[in-house]
Amino acid sequence: MLKGLGGLGDMAKMMKAAQDMQGKMAEMQAGLERIVVVGESGAGLVRARATAKGELTGLEIDPSIFVASEKEVVEDLILAAIKDAQGKASERAQAEMAKLTEGLGLPAGMKLPF
Repeated sequence: MLKGLGGLGDMAKMMKAAQDMQGKMAEMQAGLERIVVVGESGAGLVRARATAKGELTGLEIDPSIFVASEKEVVEDLILAAIKDAQGKASERAQAEMAKLTEGLGLPAGMKLPF
């Protein structure tokens, strides 16, 4: 008589899975704030630290590169280190997302919003 209601259990499972995924994504986002990556340029003369979310948290510059005539070189090295750190942050965030989606049984490479 109520055969059509059998699908409600499946819907409840889907809703529970969605809530679980939302919670795990929130945990992952918080985790990305704690992961630190380091980008370098000039064979390590300039180093930029960033969270895996891409927020720049520090910059280290070897004092040997502070020569007034080399100002543009120093600026380029700083930008290169920051870009390297941001690239590593993006790669790390993607790797963390891949772990999350794999753990949830979602297809590899599935794009989730964030």
